[in-house]
Amino acid sequence: MDFDQLTTFVEVAKNGSFSLAGRKVFLSQSAVSAQIRQLELEYGEKLFGRMGKAVRLTPSGEVLLDYAKRMIALRQESHRAMTDQAATPRGMLAIGANEATCLYVLPDVFAEYQRLYPDVQISIYRNFSHKILQKVEDGSIDFGIVTLPVKSAGLKVHPIFRDRVMLMTSPKNPLAQLKSVTAAEIAEQPLILPKTGFTRQLFDKYFRPYRGTIRTAMELPSVSMIKRFVAAGLGVSLISAAYAADDAKAGKVKLIPLKDVELWRELGLIYRRDRHLPRAASAFIAVIRQRAGHLAAE
Repeated sequence: MDFDQLTTFVEVAKNGSFSLAGRKVFLSQSAVSAQIRQLELEYGEKLFGRMGKAVRLTPSGEVLLDYAKRMIALRQESHRAMTDQAATPRGMLAIGANEATCLYVLPDVFAEYQRLYPDVQISIYRNFSHKILQKVEDGSIDFGIVTLPVKSAGLKVHPIFRDRVMLMTSPKNPLAQLKSVTAAEIAEQPLILPKTGFTRQLFDKYFRPYRGTIRTAMELPSVSMIKRFVAAGLGVSLISAAYAADDAKAGKVKLIPLKDVELWRELGLIYRRDRHLPRAASAFIAVIRQRAGHLAAE
């Protein structure tokens, strides 16, 4: 067994196809088949079974997949630990965060980090918090920035940013003239909701007493789209204030505090307790923790 065989095995499992896996690892289909046969001979177990044109892992293959991912991640970590002997951080830094956090919270952090450590290349895995948790736990990325709370004994958590959730309206909406608003007042407006995520959970909980009367105008997949449609006067939405601060300053939208409750979004930096963090990652943690106070103030 070698790491090329394990990498090929993981790609076949991921794609459900020998030919697609071959394109990923730059091998012919016959070469992929040969590598899988070698693994099956070594372990004495069938690793894949056919279902029509696709291939699926056998129970034995499922067991090996977990080990294969861990071995590949550990090999990558060992290479990075050796590279990390340099006095100045360099190499690759793999970070997970959702799109809104990358766009509206982290740009200044990234800029400061790149100024201090120009030899480090940043790779961003963009997804929802629960997906980022999985990637951190399986070692695919160095650390993640996710919505708190996080409950995992194997992860170290550093709170870095706390932001008030507010109502966002068009400046022409009658609610824009109020100093604060209640849930009942918001429930009379057409609502523009995120499809998934933390803010959608807040919506569902906050408006539960009004679910028989509220009118959902739209469900949209991104913060940018929600801001555009709110600015156009098509409805109102709840949003983390930092995500719409620039739009509010430009007069495109109005942010209004909630009168009957305080809602907050808190972000935390997470990484595995048992994993060696390369200097590039430790340096980023130092920068973002130093910037946390500034982020909150802004």
